[in-house]
Amino acid sequence: MRNTPVTKILMIFLAVVAVLALALAVYYLPPVHERLSWRVASLQARIFYFFNPPGEAAFSPAQQEEMDGIVEMTLTAMAPDTTPTMTPTNSPTPLITATPTQTPTPTQTPTSIPQAVILTGVTHEYQKMNNCGPATLSMALSFWGWNGDQSIAREWIRVHPDDRNVMPDEMVSAVKNHTNLEALMRWGGDDEIIKRFIAAGFPVIIERDMGDVRPNEDWTGHYGVITGYDDARGRFILQDSYVSSDYPLVYGDFYRYWRAFNHVYVVIYPPEREFEVLAILGPHADEAYNLQFAAEKAGAALTELEGRDLFFAWFNLGTSLVNLGDYVGAAQAFDHAYDVVYPTIPSPARPWRMTWYQTGPYHAYYHTGRYQDVIDLATFTIVNTGVEEIEETWLWRGRARLALGEQAAAVDDFRTALKYRPGWSVPEEELRNLGVTP
Repeated sequence: MRNTPVTKILMIFLAVVAVLALALAVYYLPPVHERLSWRVASLQARIFYFFNPPGEAAFSPAQQEEMDGIVEMTLTAMAPDTTPTMTPTNSPTPLITATPTQTPTPTQTPTSIPQAVILTGVTHEYQKMNNCGPATLSMALSFWGWNGDQSIAREWIRVHPDDRNVMPDEMVSAVKNHTNLEALMRWGGDDEIIKRFIAAGFPVIIERDMGDVRPNEDWTGHYGVITGYDDARGRFILQDSYVSSDYPLVYGDFYRYWRAFNHVYVVIYPPEREFEVLAILGPHADEAYNLQFAAEKAGAALTELEGRDLFFAWFNLGTSLVNLGDYVGAAQAFDHAYDVVYPTIPSPARPWRMTWYQTGPYHAYYHTGRYQDVIDLATFTIVNTGVEEIEETWLWRGRARLALGEQAAAVDDFRTALKYRPGWSVPEEELRNLGVTP
């Protein structure tokens, strides 16, 4: 058979297909895929964001003017009697109108703490792709003698390989359900409470933004385990799964980056040492007190900050009011964060991934009957960021669609939530209530 030009082209085409098929097969070998998949995903994201800069878009709530009518028709007595009044000096009209309370002043444990403490015994791990949550949890557990690694922790809290986030309360639940240790989460922390835990021998997990690594753009959330502090040098020591072990972060920067997540912290401890943990917490051992304190703290920051930090303060106020059950005040706080402050932030610095990590606006808008705002924010989160693996977003969009009578669309969203978090009982229950098999 003669090698005609057509035959040669066909042979070259088949050879190229064979090479690509072989490369694809090699790529999906577990050792190779583990090393290269994050590079491929990173390249895909960069290409998408180059053509669709996420910071240039913004979510704008559309139902603020309907708030009074929505409240009258849909709210019962969900909001507590005492929630803070937080009216910024630069706001033309009050946004939150509840009766103010006296700011609680927590009493400090009288025992003095050393000027510097470094805890040893944490096994450092560098994270796999999107795996800072499991890696951080694994490191924190290793201090207490746990012998697993992030691959095991990942099976507990991050079932889908592309899940973009782990919530702090998911870490707490994982510790309680899968180990012989205990854990708790609190909001509104400060340097002092972290130092007291470290001095008493308890590493602390915190969630923060990566302003130290990405100071001006590509805003991202991140976890770390604090294992030490040094007052003379003015810094904390973190076991960071992305940067390094024994990573130093000065107090001021640490506190600022922590602000993006309402100064949340998680402490893991043996059950027999619970009394020590509660003693260190003092009044914050009472969850209700802690939630009220965090709301007051967020509100106090509104007149002190500007730009992106001010956006975080308003967002934190909204989160705290959601935690207190004041959905009206929370919705107003989120409205101000998104409609007033967010547009003033330079587009490269905008925290456009915010709803990857925190779901407070969905709670607030849903529970005030602002279902279209839930749908719009959820859709904005999925489309603008080019990422679908955010199961909470699909759940809340499904709930809002169901509330508006869009049952078929809601079922699709609930099933997508399950796709990205198989076995999640919440969307499964939503589907069962509709007579649909999960």
